[in-house]
Amino acid sequence: MAIKIKSETKQKILLLLLAGLALGMSKTPKRYFKVLKTIPKEWKDIKRRQLLDAVREFYNNRIVDYKELNDGTVEVVLTKEGRKRALIFKIDEMEIKKPDKWDGKWRIVIFDIPEKKRAARFALRNKLKDLGFKELQKSVFVHPYECEDEIDFIVEVFEIRPYVKFLRTDSFTNDEQFKLKFKIY
Repeated sequence: MAIKIKSETKQKILLLLLAGLALGMSKTPKRYFKVLKTIPKEWKDIKRRQLLDAVREFYNNRIVDYKELNDGTVEVVLTKEGRKRALIFKIDEMEIKKPDKWDGKWRIVIFDIPEKKRAARFALRNKLKDLGFKELQKSVFVHPYECEDEIDFIVEVFEIRPYVKFLRTDSFTNDEQFKLKFKIY
């Protein structure tokens, strides 16, 4: 059963680990915080006690694992499950940038996701709507702006690459109504 991570501090720690920072831990505070000195300013507001509690909870929930290094420090790294959860936070912040001028191309996402991956299908459909896609058919969504990287990222996180196709086209039947929906004239 997946445990939801609601605490902003815990989300920050997960994203920090995702970014590749390994938290160096040892019994002495001096060594413990040597890696933390390299962290961008926004991460410095995480209190030591919160960090320890979060890492302990993550370990118990198999979100992180420990690796002992030759110098006696312990490295905390994300597990596969931890990486998935951290990526979900990145997906939640994702948005498609609107250029000054439309390039005249439509981006179409088509999917046929099997029933055994129903949750991923539902999540993809909802995320496409969140990103501003309009539904052409139940499993076909349209957007006027460049978003291939975003779709690739979502497809990887939800592990549905074989079932999703991304198309770029100049026109499609009844695209005039979508120009109105997207307010591109």
